[in-house]
Amino acid sequence: MVPANYVKFHAPTQDDYRAGVCNIGPAEIRRRRRAGHMGLAATIVTFVALLVIGAPQPVRLLVALPAAAAASGYLQAVLHFCAGFGSSGVYNFGPLGTTQGVTDRAERTRDLLMSLRIAFGAIAIGAAVGVVAALVPLR
Repeated sequence: MVPANYVKFHAPTQDDYRAGVCNIGPAEIRRRRRAGHMGLAATIVTFVALLVIGAPQPVRLLVALPAAAAASGYLQAVLHFCAGFGSSGVYNFGPLGTTQGVTDRAERTRDLLMSLRIAFGAIAIGAAVGVVAALVPLR
């Protein structure tokens, strides 16, 4: 007998699309996670470079840009939701580069709202990282 809380893992299909909740499958999730990793690497390199050259505090706020990009990638991967797809009215559970359209107006609205939440979350995280970077004392 299968326990009630048992989750069956399967290859996602277009039936896995849930408006405002999940609009990407494993391949797209991996792509978003890689984008997060690249953004994190860019954040670290930018921060270290600014410290090495002795950049003043306001300039170190620039670390917020790659940090926001990293946060966006990671948020989308964790949430299984692509903000770009959500704002464009599409989803993808298949191979990279293929999408299906969302035709229901209410579903498109829910997707757009989730896209905005991800964008605002990424901006907030980036801003927080930028402020921390600016506050780090030089020596």
